[in-house]
Amino acid sequence: METQAPSQMPSIEELITDDIARLALAAHVFLSDEEGKQSDLSSAEIAIDVAGSAFERVKERLKPEERLAITQLLTETRMTFVRKRGL
Repeated sequence: METQAPSQMPSIEELITDDIARLALAAHVFLSDEEGKQSDLSSAEIAIDVAGSAFERVKERLKPEERLAITQLLTETRMTFVRKRGL
């Protein structure tokens, strides 16, 4: 296994924002009723919570447009979760 030199390593902001996006997308998949599967609300909630926590930790280090995009993504994901849960 090769290790990257520090200069080739993505910034922590890049790594965390990629993970936040993956978690938000995973939450949408968990909330999906496609292919005859029921929504997995518990897994969706965990993905949303972890993404939100990661965002809170890194948001001050992001550019304003990145912060806005992630805020919108998380808000949409949370709203989808609330609609699915029926609250």
